[in-house]
Amino acid sequence: MTASSERLAVSGKKAAENSMFGRILVCLLLTVFLLTVAEAQQPKKVPRIGYLSNSDRVTESARAEAIRLALRERGYIEGQNIASEYRYAEGKQDRYPELAAELVRLKVDIIVVPGGDRPIRAAKNATKTIPIVMVGQGLDPVEAGLIESLARPGGNVTGITNLGTELGGKRLELLKEAVPKLDRVAVLYDPALPGNLREVKEALPVAARPLKLTIQPWEVRAADDFERVFAALSKHRPEGLYVLGGGSRMLINHKRIAGLAIKSRLSSMYFTREFVNAGGLMSYGADQSDIYRRAAYYVGKILKAAKPADLPVEQPKKFELIINLKTAKQIGVMIPPEVLARASRLIK
Repeated sequence: MTASSERLAVSGKKAAENSMFGRILVCLLLTVFLLTVAEAQQPKKVPRIGYLSNSDRVTESARAEAIRLALRERGYIEGQNIASEYRYAEGKQDRYPELAAELVRLKVDIIVVPGGDRPIRAAKNATKTIPIVMVGQGLDPVEAGLIESLARPGGNVTGITNLGTELGGKRLELLKEAVPKLDRVAVLYDPALPGNLREVKEALPVAARPLKLTIQPWEVRAADDFERVFAALSKHRPEGLYVLGGGSRMLINHKRIAGLAIKSRLSSMYFTREFVNAGGLMSYGADQSDIYRRAAYYVGKILKAAKPADLPVEQPKKFELIINLKTAKQIGVMIPPEVLARASRLIK
């Protein structure tokens, strides 16, 4: 073979190799392109948040909307990159296990429980793996056995505890400051709630003594009890009313309670703003807007793979005093200016 033919043969071989390499490169690029297109076309899994509420849809709507807005601030938009499943016990405590089990069967990614100890416990009993975010509850969560400690909850429960029982004395103090002539305060409570029993038997009598207040406990075991209790109150002539929280019965009936309190011309104190919006005189408790923002913080952290066991349970840092001046005028109460100056919001 001549040098010229050898050069031609080598050149042909290189051309064939280049052509084969080109075909391989094209195939590889086409494969990468097709995989990219397929991945882009495949819908991404949208995280689902389950809400287990101890109240009803109407009562819960404002709270749920506030949490949705707080999540939106963190980039989680309902219907786009997050979805929600709501279950309402409507004050029926025996429904908690059933509703919690439904959310578990739906394979939600997180269960948010804006309620007391019982719905939280029902959710905890229903799953040991799905993260649970509690948004305020009655008893100390450590004492109630829901978590191991505030700093390191362990297990699958974390969130915010609302100091409900611990604030009882402060609420009585504020009520006395608002209505200095107050002597007798009727206390509505649900005897089925351990936190309520402890507050009525232990915390409130101790707090009432230096305020020179007489506490008159009244049990409310069913929705039908409210009219009966208020009718009986007139014989004992209290000037004030304090309604305990921690469960669903009082919250679901907040409009009825506020209306009965006005009709009885009682200076009333409540654990949350819903009662004051409905015509109650005063409420003192954790700042709800701040609570919702913190709930969204926990949801966001968990969606980014944080473990509930490692997220410390928080206690409220901000509190709100809300006073309804229309109600004060209606029942003939003149609230001192120094108390009004401390209010977070005045309803006029």
